[in-house]
Amino acid sequence: MPDAYLYDAVRTPRGRGKKSGSLYTVKPVELLRQVLVAMRDRHGLDTEHVDDIVIGCVTQTSDQGSCIARTASLLADYHLDAPGVTLNRFCGSGLEAVNQAASMVASGYFDMVMAGGVESMSRVPMGSDGGALMETATQFKVGAVPQGISADLLATLNGITRADCDAFAVASQQRATEATEKKFFGRSLVPVTDGELMLLDHDEHIRPNSTLESLGKLKPAFEVMGRQFGLDDLTKRKYPQVDRIDHVHHAGNSSGIVDGATITLLASKEKGAELGLKPRARVRSVGLAGAEPILMLSGPVPASVKALKKAGMTAADIDLWEINEAFAAVPLYTMQQLNIPHDKVNVNGGAIALGHPLGATGAMLLGTLIDELERRDKTTGLVTLCIGGGMGIATIIERV
Repeated sequence: MPDAYLYDAVRTPRGRGKKSGSLYTVKPVELLRQVLVAMRDRHGLDTEHVDDIVIGCVTQTSDQGSCIARTASLLADYHLDAPGVTLNRFCGSGLEAVNQAASMVASGYFDMVMAGGVESMSRVPMGSDGGALMETATQFKVGAVPQGISADLLATLNGITRADCDAFAVASQQRATEATEKKFFGRSLVPVTDGELMLLDHDEHIRPNSTLESLGKLKPAFEVMGRQFGLDDLTKRKYPQVDRIDHVHHAGNSSGIVDGATITLLASKEKGAELGLKPRARVRSVGLAGAEPILMLSGPVPASVKALKKAGMTAADIDLWEINEAFAAVPLYTMQQLNIPHDKVNVNGGAIALGHPLGATGAMLLGTLIDELERRDKTTGLVTLCIGGGMGIATIIERV
């Protein structure tokens, strides 16, 4: 089977997902248009060669409705024969777009596919699209709970404490601050502009001055919800071994709400050579897994194990990991279960510091990973995310 090669990855900065955020005035289709233009212009790409544009977007309504992938392609003045499709695998959507694109290239049916994601959480609030999962969760018919409850349960079941989560959050902020100051995100990061006006050329950090003392003053975000609405009792019925859920997560050790967009370029070796492009990495393998919906955030472990097995690798073979920091317990649990040292994980910070633009995050992390592999002259990396409804996704790349 042919290899799928990663030729490049570009992303916008992440802007705080509120009306006062720097990207609030920019519609999501414009965020996506700008990264498409940046990718095309960076490589002088004739977009007639683009077989498809696959875009992850979670909240597909209002400004993000009507197949934003195709709309952005048209606005970016791509060739009319470059189609687009928008998909939703919740928080894994951006990486799912990349994995589908890689599969399309590796199958031999397509030669070049762009893949990425977009989410404007300031303009299109999370959950505003409603949907069957939210309805059934409210009725307790599938046993789902809000993700914060799941995160607290994951921590409780695995001995992960509030102190552990807060320490991880502080490290995320410190690493992200250093990476920003030293411009480690430089190659993949492209600014967002309004004509000639610069709107944002760096990530707007979430709680950049966090300390253990300041985080210790924050109240648990899900304790009142869990008890008032009986969610703790529902969870304990599913997991009777838990006497009491330790509510350890709060705004300072959970992912921030932000806006952003990203695009990657994948193609076969032959198509890249034809167009004079130089690959940066190849996709070694991908993994998908389901997880019990109350304990939905455990998915990165089985998804990573599947990807590692497919690649003939072990966790120890991976040089750098990007484990999405939806909640601090998620990377801590993954590190615990797969015996991964912290100095290999999220070395430039993660979503606790920089935010989690739902449909874009997975593909953004891929760009962050390849940039850092090159900077450190390392070879292999793995990106993984937990996903709502009880799923996990993973991708392994290898520099070439």
